[in-house]
Amino acid sequence: MLRRRALLAAAATLPAAPAFAQRNAGWRFTEFARFASPFARQGIAVDANHVYPVTDRGIAKLDKATGREVARWEGPRDGPVIHLDSGVVLEDGRLYAAHSNYPQEPMTSSLEVYDTASLTPVATHSFGIQYGSLTWVDRHAGSWWAVFANYSRVFGQSQRPYGNTYWTTLVQLDDRFRPGQGWIFPPEVLRRAEPMSISGGSWGADDLLWCTGHDHKEVYALRLPRAGSMLEIVATVPMPGEGQGIAWDRSRPGDLWCISRSRAEAIGIRLERG
Repeated sequence: MLRRRALLAAAATLPAAPAFAQRNAGWRFTEFARFASPFARQGIAVDANHVYPVTDRGIAKLDKATGREVARWEGPRDGPVIHLDSGVVLEDGRLYAAHSNYPQEPMTSSLEVYDTASLTPVATHSFGIQYGSLTWVDRHAGSWWAVFANYSRVFGQSQRPYGNTYWTTLVQLDDRFRPGQGWIFPPEVLRRAEPMSISGGSWGADDLLWCTGHDHKEVYALRLPRAGSMLEIVATVPMPGEGQGIAWDRSRPGDLWCISRSRAEAIGIRLERG
């Protein structure tokens, strides 16, 4: 409860959010690195010395200074790993990757854990059938945070939406991954994501939650609401990556990593505040 109050107190000091079209707040991202990698298709993770592009069934480890690949892990096509979506590296030296059976039904999700030294799988946690498809996870203020996405896109022979984008949910979890509180996203953000959903997210050092959709070159700064269940939008900032997974570099506050799915590139960008 004290952590919750601290987060809300920090949010209360932020300026009121202006109209959506003007919400860059004078902030902008400046690119400082771009590395080609066939793994840069779904998301990315980062630590002090490496970046980790993520694709459906694989993760690469790139030297942060040069972009040279130093390790990779790839799961077999007939294996249990179907759709990795994003990742986060914690101080325990492990990479925690969001995973789902997208676009299969019913939607199931798991958290897949890898040793960053070798990219060897070391643990897994199954969420089973929950709120949708797990697209990203992060650790912040003593809790796990996860987005379970739903989609308005129609797949295959079912000819019905794969859930509905507006059912996408941010969930706060305890250390045993038990759900506590949950929030939904502002309609104007979800409209930009349709028919897909919220693909990336990472808590910044400013206690803002930065999220991305699936296709647009922009990132949304959000905060927990003072009341109710809908996240509040603070800023929309252009970026070179086309949505997908993102990751703040905790070793270099202000540096964010994203990907270009179309170009298969990992991109480092730095936030500058006007």
